[in-house]
Amino acid sequence: MTDKYMPYRNLLSHLILIVAAVVLMFPFVWMLSGSFKDNLEVVRMPPNLIPDTFKFSNYVEITKYFPIYRFLGNSVGISLVTTAAQIVVCAMAAFVFAKIPFRGRETLFVLYLITMMIPMQVTMTPLFIVFQKLHLTNTYLGLILPGIFSAYGTFLLRQHIMTIPDPLIEAARMDGASYVRVFMSIILPFSKPALATLAIFAFMASWNNFLWPLIITSDKELMTLPIGLSKLQGRWATEWNILMAGNVISFIPIFIVFLFASKYFIKGMTMSGVKG
Repeated sequence: MTDKYMPYRNLLSHLILIVAAVVLMFPFVWMLSGSFKDNLEVVRMPPNLIPDTFKFSNYVEITKYFPIYRFLGNSVGISLVTTAAQIVVCAMAAFVFAKIPFRGRETLFVLYLITMMIPMQVTMTPLFIVFQKLHLTNTYLGLILPGIFSAYGTFLLRQHIMTIPDPLIEAARMDGASYVRVFMSIILPFSKPALATLAIFAFMASWNNFLWPLIITSDKELMTLPIGLSKLQGRWATEWNILMAGNVISFIPIFIVFLFASKYFIKGMTMSGVKG
């Protein structure tokens, strides 16, 4: 027997989703609108969503405050390299923890996961001292290295790799394939959704990272976009329209990454964690 209330439940679900989408999208729409206004219009009450006059010069004027496109290039390069390196490292570690048996594997994995409970602020000072001793301050390598290793990324990929049938790997091993060949030919192709999910998380984390680049760099040529945007907030006054224009520029790369990886991202989120 069909539920006669099912159409109404579907309608209610769609209405709730539409309202939630509008609420979530409104800050982005407001930011985009404010980036084309003058500063007085941004703070005017009552507010208006459509600018009286579109001020495209905000995206040019922002360059007077700091070299935004230099900082943008630094952020893009650092985020891409960090994301690629993190995917490689986490994928290899996840493969070992999921499919290669050795004594103490589960205990070591639990200890590895415990590091997720330690706030980065606790380890930041000793990490900075280590990097200072290694002469890695004010270097791109110093900005990239801490983001390469991720306990969460390893956990995410391990959960997905554990769903890959063991007989498939055993058959490859019996045919003489090494673990490297198994990793390259079986694990990576079957893990595309999870890898795309991790890529989005890793890129966003690196892109939005503020505290570590602020500590490790003092050279203006190495600074990233979040540090540059913080310079737009004055002590006594803030040019909100300029700040919103900078935020729009900062949002575009993340949007592009998600746009290209969204299909795998959704699939990866539904598949990861099926097997513990």
